[in-house]
Formats: sequence, C-alpha cells, structure tokens
Amino acid sequence: MNRFVKLIPEQCAKYGEREALRFRDYETQVWSSITWNGFGERIERAAGALLVNGVEPQGRICIFTQNCPEILITHFGAFFNRAIPVPIYATSSKDEVAYIVNDSGATILFAGDQRQYDIARQVIDDCPTLKFIVTLHPQVKRQPDDKSTLTWAEFLSTGDKLSKEVLTELESRKQAGTPEDTMYLIYTSGTTGVPKGVMLTHSNMSAAMDAHIERFGFIDDKTDVSLSFLPFSHVFELGWTMVCLISGIRVAINYDTREIQRAVKEVQPNYMCSVPRFWEKVYTAINDNLSAAKPVVRMMVKQAIRVGKVRNLKYARLGKKAPALIEKQYQYFEKKVFNKLRGAIGVTDSKMFPTAGAMLSDNITEFLHAVGINICIGYGLSETNASVSFFTEPGWTIGTVGMPISSIQVKIGEQNEILVKGPTVMKGYYNKPEETAKAIDADGWFHTGDCGEIAPTGEIILTERLKDLYKTSNGKYIAPQVLETMLGQDKFIEQVAVIGDGRKYVSALIVPDFEELKAYADKKHIEHSSIEDLVNNAEIRKMIEARINDYQKDLASYEQIKRFVLLPKAFTMESGELTNTLKVRRAVINKRYRPLIDAMYAADYRKKKDKQE
Repeated sequence: MNRFVKLIPEQCAKYGEREALRFRDYETQVWSSITWNGFGERIERAAGALLVNGVEPQGRICIFTQNCPEILITHFGAFFNRAIPVPIYATSSKDEVAYIVNDSGATILFAGDQRQYDIARQVIDDCPTLKFIVTLHPQVKRQPDDKSTLTWAEFLSTGDKLSKEVLTELESRKQAGTPEDTMYLIYTSGTTGVPKGVMLTHSNMSAAMDAHIERFGFIDDKTDVSLSFLPFSHVFELGWTMVCLISGIRVAINYDTREIQRAVKEVQPNYMCSVPRFWEKVYTAINDNLSAAKPVVRMMVKQAIRVGKVRNLKYARLGKKAPALIEKQYQYFEKKVFNKLRGAIGVTDSKMFPTAGAMLSDNITEFLHAVGINICIGYGLSETNASVSFFTEPGWTIGTVGMPISSIQVKIGEQNEILVKGPTVMKGYYNKPEETAKAIDADGWFHTGDCGEIAPTGEIILTERLKDLYKTSNGKYIAPQVLETMLGQDKFIEQVAVIGDGRKYVSALIVPDFEELKAYADKKHIEHSSIEDLVNNAEIRKMIEARINDYQKDLASYEQIKRFVLLPKAFTMESGELTNTLKVRRAVINKRYRPLIDAMYAADYRKKKDKQE
C-alpha cells in the first residue's frame, strides 16, 4: 500500500474531528471547514464512485477547476484506485484542455465553474476516451441537451451503498499500489511547443516529502494554517499541500485568485506559497503608503527597517544572537512598526512563505526579512517534483535559491546548465520517449534548461533559462529575466518583455500599472481620455525612462534597455502571451508585436541616417 493511501486513515485516527481543510462556501462565501473524519469519508465515497464509473488502475482523470476541496478529495480517491489525477489549469483554453484530455487518455473530466463546464462540453465530442463530465460548482447551468454530465453530488452518490464485490476490489487496489506507480501526470505550461505530461511516481513524491520535512523544525500541528494561493495544478502548491497534510497543518483553500488579499487578511496564514509578483506588489504598496506618511513616521519606519536588516540578516539569518542593544531596538520596532505592518498585510504570525517560479530581487528579499516576513526562496520544476533547492535555516544566502534538498545531486553541465539527479526526478514524459531521452541522459541526470552556478556554500545561484538567453548582434549574452525582475519592483511597471535576440541592443515591451499611471497623470495635470493617451504621452514616457535608467545604472552598457514601448493592454493567458504559470511566451510576443519591435530598431536607424545627412 502506498504512503499516500495510508496517510488519510492514519490522519483521521490521529486528528478525528479536528479541522483539516478550510474553504469559502460556494453560496454564502463564509469560511467553512471539513474535519479529518469528514475528509476521509468524502475520499472513500469518491474512490467508490471512480471505481463504479470505470476508472482502472493507472487510468487517468482530468481535473479542470479553480482551487477547491473537491480537487484534493478527487486526488486521494484516485490514489485509492491506483489511478492518476491529471490537473489542468483553470485558465486553460479549449485547445489546451482537448490536447491534455486526448494525450492523457482521460475517461472523466471534472469541471469547476460555468466557463470550464462550457469548454468541457465543447471538447467532449473530440475526445474519444472521455466518458462523462462532473461539475463541481453547484451553480453551473447544464445545457438542455446534455446527457453526459453529473453534478458533484450525483457523482459522489454513485459511490454509496457499494456491493461487497466492489468494496473488495477497492481494498485490493489500495493494497496493490507500488512506489513506482505513477501518482500524478502534470502537464508543463508549454513556453515552447506543446505541453508535456510529467510522470511523477509515488516514490518521487514520498522522497520529496521526506527531504522537505527534515528541514522544518518549527511546524506546530495544533495551530498552524497554510493558505493555498497558487493553483493545485502547479506542482509547487501541490507538493507544499502534501507537506501540510502529512504534517497536520490546516489548509485554507482560496478559490478566487482575485480575492487573495482579502483571504490573507481573513485567514492570517502562517504559510503560503506564492510567486515573486505577489511580494513585489506588497513591497510597492508598503512604499507607497510610506511615501504618503508624515515625515516623523517615515523616519521611524526607515530606522526600524535599518535595525531589522541588521538583526535579521546579519545575525538571525546565521543563527546568531544579536547584540543586546540591537535586540532591544528590534523588539521595540517589532511592537511599534513591524507587527502593525504585517497585520495590514494579513501575516501577523509569519512562519514561512515559500516563494518560487521566477526571480525575486535581493532588495525585496532583504526588506521582507527585515520586517519579519520569512520569505523562503526556492527553485524547482515539475520534472523534479517541485523543489531542487530552497533556503536552509539558519545560514541561507541572499542572491541564491538555497541549498539542494538532501536526497538529490546537483551539478553544472555544459553552457552552465543545472543538472539534477535523484529520487524526486520524474519517470519521464508521458507518450514521449524521445523527449524523455533528451531530458534525462544515459547517466540519469535531468537537464533542467536553467543556467546557474554552485556557490562556495553549496547553494545554487540561478541566472537564466538556457533557452531565454539572448545573444545580441554584437555577440553579447543578455539574461532577460534579470532585467524583467529588476523592473518588476517599480510601482509603475506591471509586466515586461525584454527584447534583444540577434538585435544590436536591448529593448523592451512594457505594460504599465494603469491605475498608477492614471494617478500620476492626475497629479501632474496630464490630460487623458484613454489608456492609449497615457502610454503615448511624452511626459509619461520621460518619467518611465528615468525610472528604468535608475534601475539599470549599474549594468554594463550592452545589458541596458535602450528603447521601450509602453503597451495599452496587458499580456494575458487567454491571449496566449503568458503561460498558466504567468511566464512570458517569448515566441508569441515576438511574433505578435513584431511591427512594434521592428519600429524600435528602425527608429534608431532613421536617427543615425538623419545625422549623416
């Protein structure tokens, strides 16, 4: 019997009627709870329903929804059957859903809200293996001619009153599970080419859990709460949630990502996985509030941050006790400044906030630690079952993505590519043996596609995606993500796509923060009737250019952005410009904005020609 089949009964016996999951009720929007016993009962019903509806051992089911308790219930119901959950991002397009269902050969598609149900209905006729749909949100309106959909309640009811033969078969499946069974089939977001199904085994997940839990000596299963912000279709959130369930941490599930700031304040989580953009926005908001405060308040906060950096980065980070005077000052500012600041965000009792998926600037990392928000930066991929490395306490180093977890080996290969080997590395790509052979060499090393180096401390320094490295026409290599991360700190800049591959110099497409731009225009009495007016205004462009130049003043000339265009519309997942993990699809952007990009370089050519004439 696999570890994650035994987990639920063991935790039910240990915790019983104690809260396991917390979620907003679909109709009342009030936070509600599921106890461990209730969680276990729902999983048994889901497992029975999957069995009687024809799901075979190692058969696949797709789950296409926002975060909700039904995801975890369905996942564990699948494990009880030795079946394989296939998460699909809630924002996925019709074509992406059809591709994943067909490639995985899924027999059931669980759809969350009305949009996901409508897409499911559009693809069902093009997916031969798909038998039926299950809707999770109770307010989904079925199409009049729909005879292939069950509600969640109807689906669960098929798992009630099971015959003796079915119960025997279910128990047999639980017992028959092996560590090498595929546990999850997680599709990469596909920045280039079609998504690939990453096969993660039960042994992969178990090894990852052991490696994580051995580093966490501060977990309190009596009180700790984690808020799920990232989607469960993301291996980062999925893996962390497994850590929580094994450790007895309550999991509060946020359904609507637009409500995350409200959810954080209501839940007051001790832990929350996030991407750097969340903390960039927090940093910007704090600085905006500080700039509007009275001079005496600004002076006090700045002094508090200085003390916080000394105490938390010079001493606490290394496990050292701060000098008595520093500690006394820090405790004063903890009461007068930091506790209030964290309370305004919703993280009063901050234990650890895992952060990965992109780069977070050193400046923001230092600031957050100074005010007592314990950002734990890490690095990993779907293919490595999330973490390759993360900050180790004490002793982590700013500018790194932490120490590799204990069960794996890491080395630097050709072109400074990070290579990983160990029990957390995937079995391979589903239905893609050639792609698997390219990714995992004959010696078992997985080629991540990321560039980096290993610091003297043993920590990993991440530099850039190998495929994202640009080589200008002058032969200089540019790492666009470094520039994008640097500019992402600015309150006027929402998104950046750095351009430069094969070009003479670096340029950028910039999506401003439109609300901040409007506020600036009003303050400066700049007339405007549309976003287009703002992004084309010479005074605004001059202001943005000055801010960009201030950020990149310490960069080499060839690394600096020389020209940019302000766009009137954001990059989106729906348009195909962003992946489901919010990474820029560079090929799509380069193609879609080719006229604008060419114009930036043509303008430079015209300028030189005019001078010659």
